[in-house]
Amino acid sequence: MVEDEHFRLDWVTPADVGHRALACALSDLAAMGADAGEAYVALGVGGGLGSAAALELMRGAEALAASAQVTIAGGDVVPSPIGFVTVTVVGWASGLLAGRDGARVGDLVGVTGTLGGAAAGVEVLGGRLARGPHAQAQIARHARPLPRLEEGSALARAGVHAMIDLSDGLASDAALIGSASGVLLEIDLDSLPLAAGVPTAELAAAGGDDYELCFCASPENREPVEAAVAGISWIGRAVPGSGARFLDAAGEHRLTAFEHQLG
Repeated sequence: MVEDEHFRLDWVTPADVGHRALACALSDLAAMGADAGEAYVALGVGGGLGSAAALELMRGAEALAASAQVTIAGGDVVPSPIGFVTVTVVGWASGLLAGRDGARVGDLVGVTGTLGGAAAGVEVLGGRLARGPHAQAQIARHARPLPRLEEGSALARAGVHAMIDLSDGLASDAALIGSASGVLLEIDLDSLPLAAGVPTAELAAAGGDDYELCFCASPENREPVEAAVAGISWIGRAVPGSGARFLDAAGEHRLTAFEHQLG
């Protein structure tokens, strides 16, 4: 994560940046149902990320690591013309893992949690969305995402066929499952679980940084999956084809991954 490209220190605190960098890396483990092991942090000190801010950044990362039972085991610190942080995490397979390539025709498509909150937070911070009653929660969703480690492990144990984390947005990430699996994920925009204050389903589908999980499961396995993780929403089905398409009552919508405009 590079200063002014992936984070702005006038929008979030250095502690937020540390939390977010580790959360993003841990979310890749959640997307497979892996258990989290140790983490390694490479930190570039410079630009707006001076020594004091770097220490605050690490305190933010350490707080999340403690709650996720992860040890930050090492890394590196270097001077840099601009601040950056890179996190590597090690995952362990203690049970079943879920890849992106196992979805089958007839599978149901589901997601955890709610969508669009982080993208709405970026829009609020950028002045493109009015600050409403949910603005603080939306900004927090962008600044402090939570990796769905327990949910990912539970879904893998429940036998989902494919899974991915929603880092780049459902529009992009669902298509990755479809392409890898050789199926087409048909997503019903009217079924998306919108976070409070998100103005449109299109923003929720195209917006990134939610770090919820999208997965595919057989209809016969619906009840065990629902029992494994609370708050699941079923949003579509896998059909013959490749990639993903998005529909509502008005017809098909062509969506692309959301580009956060930090400037």
